[in-house]
Amino acid sequence: MEPLIINGKDLQIESVVAVSRGQTVSLNPECLPAIQQSRDAVLKLVAEQQVAYGITTGFGRFKDKIISPEEVKQLQINLVRSHAVGVGPALDESVVRAMLLVRANTLAMGHSGVRPKLIQMLLDTLNAGVHPVIPSQGSLGASGDLAPLAHLALVMVGEGEAWYQGQKYNGQAALDQAGLTPLELEAKEGLALLNGTTMMVGMGALLVNRAVNLALTADIAACLSLEALNGTDRAFDKRVHEARPHPRQIECAEFLRALVSGSQLLRSDDPNNVQDPYTLRCVPQVHGAVRDAIAYAQWVINIELNSANDNPLIFVDDETGHIDVVSAGNFHGEPIAIAMDYMKLALTELGNMSERRVSRLVDADSNGGVLPMFLTENGGLESGMMMAQYTAAALASENKVLAHPASADTIPSSANVEDHVSMGATATRHTEKVLNHVETIVAIELLAAAQGIDFRCKEIDDVCMGAGTDVAYRLIRQHVPFIEKDVVLSTHMEKLRQLVASRELKNQVQSHLGLNEKDHH
Repeated sequence: MEPLIINGKDLQIESVVAVSRGQTVSLNPECLPAIQQSRDAVLKLVAEQQVAYGITTGFGRFKDKIISPEEVKQLQINLVRSHAVGVGPALDESVVRAMLLVRANTLAMGHSGVRPKLIQMLLDTLNAGVHPVIPSQGSLGASGDLAPLAHLALVMVGEGEAWYQGQKYNGQAALDQAGLTPLELEAKEGLALLNGTTMMVGMGALLVNRAVNLALTADIAACLSLEALNGTDRAFDKRVHEARPHPRQIECAEFLRALVSGSQLLRSDDPNNVQDPYTLRCVPQVHGAVRDAIAYAQWVINIELNSANDNPLIFVDDETGHIDVVSAGNFHGEPIAIAMDYMKLALTELGNMSERRVSRLVDADSNGGVLPMFLTENGGLESGMMMAQYTAAALASENKVLAHPASADTIPSSANVEDHVSMGATATRHTEKVLNHVETIVAIELLAAAQGIDFRCKEIDDVCMGAGTDVAYRLIRQHVPFIEKDVVLSTHMEKLRQLVASRELKNQVQSHLGLNEKDHH
């Protein structure tokens, strides 16, 4: 794969995902003049002993403490060491790679006053596979993700810890193993590494990408359940959704119609049974609203990926050479925090819908006896899929706690100078947990729906399923069999969770239907 070329202007979520999986990165040389211009401005400020926050002053409550030119370098390394207060489980390697990329791209915009050498060090570390150990907790989301980024910055100077080729080393040893030389931070550089929304936007980019896959996979699961439960696709009628023209509701209904097109397992018009329960009938309305939330998060993240979000920012007039150092608040993570809270709430609803369909699949009283109780022929002796619904319910219930908006909370810090914070990193971590749970809930629905379809038609080749659901059903059966008697279901559930997370199910169905990756997005 060719290296990704970054310039601070056009980084997109898809590229962050590719780099998180191993793609290398290069800096576009066209960025260098702007980067050097802002660097020269910092050197001038230091030489002239002008007051500039974080360059010739202390930080936070110490903003009025003037730092001498002789202490400028010590100020920066002190900042990195003192801010490395992260706790909790370490971030996944994919997230760390995303963070290295995002930070480099932000600094490449040329408003941060760092040397080109520092940006290249971030990229060299990334390309060499040196992955700093970054604890996941400790960020308030303003002034950005200070604690996580401090642990990232430690490795740049040969301190902290990092993984390299499957082994954990101290920072210096990891760089030595990779043939890299640690940096000596100069004026403004420690602050430029630490200030910003890098953790929440890097992780957020990966989560948005996963959420797109999950939403479409949940559509597929819903249609399999519709067939298993002898439902009707009347509620997906194009005219219905054009009468309430939410665009992603319309797109969802279009996808559902394509999935079940040609199916013989759906119910014909029946005057005694004219409509299905909400979790079947209202899939376009609810799943469409989930798509809205994901699309909003996608929009926010793509903007933030190409934003200067440290502090202060340096602006140099090209004509006069006038230097303006502006202390402001682009590090505040509120846009990402609200977007992640919105998305995790939507994903919680996606899980709620799926769990209720699982419940209907396993409950003969709810499904009108279309399927046997708990999807087993020997009820009583066999418990069948009774307990699979318990797990789906447990995860759905836990999601309702995690869905509480982290951004609704704030707690003052830095002696009340930083008196409102976003909690964006918390929102993002909770979104990851919710997403993990919903992947499992949808996997359980796939397991139960395939079992239900087998009960409805013992010889599947004699019955025509939908154009998309047929592909999904056959792929499921490549991974898990029909459950004839009680077995350990967790193994099958995990296989299908991996099938969901790998995107294979969605991709095969989309490919068969002639849809590309961005269709119904």
